[in-house]
Amino acid sequence: MGEHPAYVHTVLDCERPRELAEFYRQFLGLIYRPGDEPPLDGSAADDPADWLVLTRTDGTRQLAFQQVARLERTTWPEHVVPQQLHIDYLVDSVEELERHKDTALRLGAEIRLDRTDDEEEPLYVLVDPAGHPFCLLVGSDEATS
Repeated sequence: MGEHPAYVHTVLDCERPRELAEFYRQFLGLIYRPGDEPPLDGSAADDPADWLVLTRTDGTRQLAFQQVARLERTTWPEHVVPQQLHIDYLVDSVEELERHKDTALRLGAEIRLDRTDDEEEPLYVLVDPAGHPFCLLVGSDEATS
């Protein structure tokens, strides 16, 4: 392995793994790990899968989805139930920010914060269909390091 542990993927708890995996598959253009694809008969709503993994097309793992009986959604920006974790996604322009925000909303996300008026770092904070927060922001890899 080397001197340090190797990163594998981020795992999101959720009540309906297939539904959340589909959100991120479509939103991020990822693919299922071989064997995790939806049933061919279209019965994804009745899919009993309790653990699913999405990868890049080269097989690099990105996100996994683990079924839990109950998940309390964050109330952020209210502090009753904190974010606990969020993922940042970079885009190159305000136009891309709006396009990807619209895609996320179409797929079932909700906006929690609109900070598109920030000239230095316009962004949206959204929550996915299971309530996990994520940020879409304009910037570069160097800007966030």
